[in-house]
Amino acid sequence: MTLTNTFNNAHLQPHHDGSELYVSSDAPKIGSEVTLRVRVPNTYTFDVGLVRYYMDSESTVALLTRESTGEVESWWSAKIPVKNYDVQYRFLFSRSGKYEWLNASGLFAHDVHTNEDFRIIARPRTTTWLKSSVFYQIFPDRFAKGVDRPAPEWALPMQWDALPHGHGPTTGIELFGGDFEGITNHLDHIIDLGANGIYFTPFFPSKSNHRYDATSFDKVDPLLGGDKAFFEFMKAAKKAKIKVLGDITTNHCSNEHPWFLTGQKSKSSKENKFFYWDKKTHFGYATFYAVRQMPKLNFASAELRKRFYQAKNSVIQKWLSPKYGLDGWRIDVGNQTGRYRDADMHDEVMREIREAMNKMKPNTWLVAENADMWPTDLNGTGWDGTMNYNGFMRPLWAWFNHKPNLETGGFHGLPIAIPKTTGEQFVKAMTVFNSSIPWRNLIDSMTLLDSHDTARMRNVVGGDKEKHLAAMGLLLTYPGVPSINAGDEIGLEGAWGEDGRRTMTWDDSHNWDHGFLNSVKELVKLRRTSPALIEGGLRWVDVQDDHLLFLREATEQNLLILVARDKTKVDVDLSKFGYSIIGTHFGPTASGSRLKLKSKNGVAGIWEVA
Repeated sequence: MTLTNTFNNAHLQPHHDGSELYVSSDAPKIGSEVTLRVRVPNTYTFDVGLVRYYMDSESTVALLTRESTGEVESWWSAKIPVKNYDVQYRFLFSRSGKYEWLNASGLFAHDVHTNEDFRIIARPRTTTWLKSSVFYQIFPDRFAKGVDRPAPEWALPMQWDALPHGHGPTTGIELFGGDFEGITNHLDHIIDLGANGIYFTPFFPSKSNHRYDATSFDKVDPLLGGDKAFFEFMKAAKKAKIKVLGDITTNHCSNEHPWFLTGQKSKSSKENKFFYWDKKTHFGYATFYAVRQMPKLNFASAELRKRFYQAKNSVIQKWLSPKYGLDGWRIDVGNQTGRYRDADMHDEVMREIREAMNKMKPNTWLVAENADMWPTDLNGTGWDGTMNYNGFMRPLWAWFNHKPNLETGGFHGLPIAIPKTTGEQFVKAMTVFNSSIPWRNLIDSMTLLDSHDTARMRNVVGGDKEKHLAAMGLLLTYPGVPSINAGDEIGLEGAWGEDGRRTMTWDDSHNWDHGFLNSVKELVKLRRTSPALIEGGLRWVDVQDDHLLFLREATEQNLLILVARDKTKVDVDLSKFGYSIIGTHFGPTASGSRLKLKSKNGVAGIWEVA
């Protein structure tokens, strides 16, 4: 049978994850050895402890030996050889009447499948700077306007302080006039917030405000100030030591892109092979969903691969080059790239994009939008991580759901209202996600409360700033790369995706939530400077309907984190874990070996324990 796993008996169960306390290297070399450690409560008894691992897909075992014994727990370890790029393993604890497996999903009293084994990727890390990064997402048309420019014929010009109409034929053409000059002018806001990374949605020329239908990948949209304004921004960003992530559509381009126009005109052209021409489709060619303006790219064409990512002057490599200086790419609809009907080149294209990035600029971030998670994409050879909708944002919305003011048309693609879940359901959802990928890919994935494609978190919690701050506390303490959607830090609202793409009102900040902003600054600073949040693992301590309590433990620091969505009572004996609170970093003041408090609403607390 499966052990009762309410996440509240962690002090009674062995624990292991992929963080530094448990794994000697998350990027070992082939031919080396890696030490695996497991934390075992002294009350948990067994006669034989083993690590089951695989070499060339053949299973073998290593005996666990005791490293040390403390008052409440012991540390056990084993060394295993690294023979393959993908190292899979799980632990077995056995004695008379006991047969229990520990894998990335938990502890089980029955045989388990390798799909949820712990995994180590025996390849060099592609980024070394992500662990202490906090990103800030900017939709270029809505952040700041530096220069007044006449709107093009296709656009509907909007006043800066107006709200997006958001529904109807003008949705994609409402142009507010944000540009790189404006972003550079207000870079101090991002620096003051504490973010050290900026993720831009597309900045290529287009005939829409979102620019996901690029008419060219060769330059910055002149409406954003063109290359000149981009270079000035990049100069300022580099001076401020801010990393910059671009957004690219490897799945499609515009039907007014020269590639498409040439291919459509001439069947004998190289560009004709860049697309899927299909008379059975509505437009005569395959598209992203049913959007005429977004023809789907066909990577069966060697020439397309060369122009998009293989050549030194290709799209992917050019913008990473010293001249342009991007620090990585976010891949739009990454799981759809290279897939159409019976053609599936996805894995090949994904890996080749990563190889191309390594060739031009090592130490860059490659993160993909996968609206529904594809675990096989995160195996150390392609995307470094995903935009963590499935394993974080989506279950977070369901847990924090409180009198939502939304017009989303469903729950993240499902034709249902947002469900209301318990804390245990929330944690189980995250655990299922985490157990399907290597730890390294989890911490390299982007965590977010909302994005340019969704309603705002402030609306999910019905305008309740305390609950919003609790959610922000979880965002900035949970494993992954936190990304704050521009405006979230001041309490910006939005009932659906387009409504959430509101402008920043720089000339009138009376409607800014300044108290909330100051609290977010505190959290960002903690996220960027706390060893436990940079290197720590994840261990659940107390999971109730209305609050979560977990540990982030590292070599240099241990933090205890509370996130409550509503009024709740917390009473936890930390001595069971061998801990006592020695300092308060955020939220209610506490001390000693027992955390006992009442909250009247949502709250986040961060305490140092030793």
